Amino acid sequence: MNQIAQHLLQVKERIVQAAQQAGRGADHIQLLAVSKTKPLEAIQAAYGAGQRRFGESYAQEAALKIDTLRAQADYADIEWHFIGPLQSNKSRLVAERFDWVQSVDRDKLIERLNNQRPTGLPALNVCLQINISGESSKSGTSEQEIFRLAALVAQSERLVLRGLMAIPEHTSDEVVLATQMRRMQALFTELARQYPSVDTLSMGMTEDLEPAIAHGSTMVRVGTAIFGARDYA
Repeated sequence: MNQIAQHLLQVKERIVQAAQQAGRGADHIQLLAVSKTKPLEAIQAAYGAGQRRFGESYAQEAALKIDTLRAQADYADIEWHFIGPLQSNKSRLVAERFDWVQSVDRDKLIERLNNQRPTGLPALNVCLQINISGESSKSGTSEQEIFRLAALVAQSERLVLRGLMAIPEHTSDEVVLATQMRRMQALFTELARQYPSVDTLSMGMTEDLEPAIAHGSTMVRVGTAIFGARDYA
């Protein structure tokens, strides 16, 4: 597990270098460690190395991890982000446990998360997911729907609109990638102009965090470079 600490340091160094090249401050870019499919021991090792933000994609798997770690006072300050496609019938699991949901993309999900968020917890932080590449295999709403959905979130008593999330196309074509990221940056800038609570552009993963930071990302979601390849068996 010492390797996880080393990998975290390497990723943070990449963030610093990318920020410097983009003329930005690295302290404005948050690292979300994507721990989906990884055991509790891996999360605990990352926590021991100073990581506090973790991203999960499978509601039932995540609920077990969260409940187990929250029962231990040592891990009370973990910030949990749900980042995967969320089925409506799993929304309660997420609404009751997570601090953030980054994959909100439809009216029904907004309504359910708002209604199911316990009143004893702070309002749930929400990012709207855009399918910026238009790929049929990816979740997310269209660019045209973003501002209508944003208004619904902003009107919800138990939700707070924090920003946008996207998974740009996995491509070696730098022009295509930059075009998609530039569109995300423009949408984020306009959304932040309309809503003071908006401060997060969640974009960039292990393979594309550098161009994401160059195009204004404030949060990169990194799994493989920290924990190694995922085992989906």
